[in-house]
Amino acid sequence: MIREQHSIYLDYAAATPLDPRVRLAMEPYWQEDFYNPSSPYMAGRAVRRDIEAARARVAHWIGARATEITFTAGATESINIAIHGVMQQFSGASMVTLGTEHDAVLQSAAKYRHAIAPVKATGAVDMDALEKLLADDVVLLSIAYANNELGTIQPLPRISQLAQKIRRDRQAKGNTLPLYIHTDASQAAGFLDLHATRLGVDLLTLNGAKMYGPKQTGVLYCKAGTRIQSPFTGGGQEGGVRSGTENIAGIVGLATALDLVQEDRHEAHAKYMALRAELQRRIVEALPHTTVNGDLKHRLPNSLHMSWPGVDGERLVMWLDEHGVMAATGSACAANKQTVSHVLVACGMEDSLMQGSLRVTVGALTTPEDVSRAAAYIIQGVTSLT
Repeated sequence: MIREQHSIYLDYAAATPLDPRVRLAMEPYWQEDFYNPSSPYMAGRAVRRDIEAARARVAHWIGARATEITFTAGATESINIAIHGVMQQFSGASMVTLGTEHDAVLQSAAKYRHAIAPVKATGAVDMDALEKLLADDVVLLSIAYANNELGTIQPLPRISQLAQKIRRDRQAKGNTLPLYIHTDASQAAGFLDLHATRLGVDLLTLNGAKMYGPKQTGVLYCKAGTRIQSPFTGGGQEGGVRSGTENIAGIVGLATALDLVQEDRHEAHAKYMALRAELQRRIVEALPHTTVNGDLKHRLPNSLHMSWPGVDGERLVMWLDEHGVMAATGSACAANKQTVSHVLVACGMEDSLMQGSLRVTVGALTTPEDVSRAAAYIIQGVTSLT
């Protein structure tokens, strides 16, 4: 991967560069193998086989059947299909989600009767409060595997156990409504186990752009038997769930990227934790009034979210950018709207800390030298802007 000279990129939660091995896998489908995979002739059938091979590789990492994998145009589309596809099946039913979820989840949930489960200051779901909200009419629970701002990892297996208990109680009462669990695992790929059965989820979202794959590529895993109605109409591609001529290069690129990050995830986990720990150590030692946010035990290994009272986070990001360090105050979507992070609001963070927050995420191109230089700039920036 190529990096801009003298710059330090620390916003891997927003976007990752395309892995050269992924680009190489995609290249044939831009010109030589451009055929429509729905075509009846041999060349079309050949690219259809490549799509199905990619589907099988993705299914492998999710512990799924190939028929349970749908390729989409990104995580937002995958999330919309999951939520609308379920909720449209059950008139009058409701769903539950968290206030820390991506806008794609929150805005989709807003179309239906829904409840927002509270989170702790760390961003972790309050399990007792969640249980109370899972009323008899709830058919969908949507909780991100790992938060895109704080890096907090949610206890999906515990949540699944709770859902199983509720399903048994419903069965005993003669309530035939299902209770499905959807998780947005976009930030988790390359760091965590994605096996759907072990996680206990019925629907799972992935995003190629977050794992060194192509942008505008995504996956929706839908467990067999899950009632879902596609919001799309068209030619019936992707099992009728996501009609439209398939993006062959993107599909092959996403599958290749997923192979690479999942095969290397244990090594990457250790590398990123060491880089993150050194960056955090340097900053906290120099700025002891630093607040490190999120769940410090259960967070992604590359994620560091910090706050300083009296600092304007937006000004700090601009100051760092002028000095060649690319970081963010939160998610790219929220930053683009110049709004206060709804994630930090949901966590109950004090206004002064919300305004003075910074998210840095290390990645494949980050070096120890980058960490040293970035820490020095962050320290200098916070000091000068206080």
